Amino acid sequence: MTSLFVKNMVCHRCIMVVQSQLDKLGVVAKSIVLGEVTLEEELTADKKALIGAAFKEVGFELIDDKNSRMIEKIKGVIIRLVHQENCAVKTNLSDLLSGELHYEYHSLSNLFSEVEGITIEKYFIAQKIERVKELLVYNELSLSEISDKLHYSSVAYLSSQFKKVTGLTPSHFKQIKENKRKPLDSL
Repeated sequence: MTSLFVKNMVCHRCIMVVQSQLDKLGVVAKSIVLGEVTLEEELTADKKALIGAAFKEVGFELIDDKNSRMIEKIKGVIIRLVHQENCAVKTNLSDLLSGELHYEYHSLSNLFSEVEGITIEKYFIAQKIERVKELLVYNELSLSEISDKLHYSSVAYLSSQFKKVTGLTPSHFKQIKENKRKPLDSL
């Protein structure tokens, strides 16, 4: 069994694209989750290079070094938490990351800040704000409902954080026609 670590996998569509690329190459995946592919077979260097090239064509990248793999795992946990689980966590982010990744949060935090140039908390906030933008654009939920869904302590706190990050109030953002959301892999 072989594990491949993949950079820029940020959503369920990414998993489908990776699966499609593997299918084209005749490679059987045992499992595919954000940032990681587990294969049934051991790979030759040539086969791994083919997979890397196929992934690169669609915007992904194989990661070989330990630090980069850990960064992608941290991002994967945060993206899943914010975009798929709507921040439905019964513990704080540091405990969640430590528990899922089996490292002390202090070590994870230092590595993330050193490699990414921002703190885990700022990355988490950026992801939450992108999720707020997405929900505002869909126009299906009120700001109060979005605040509840993403576990903000209040609408005022959500609005304050939104304005601090984007420079706009949520209502002004909603009014402008060109809602410029960032791709999740560029945060």
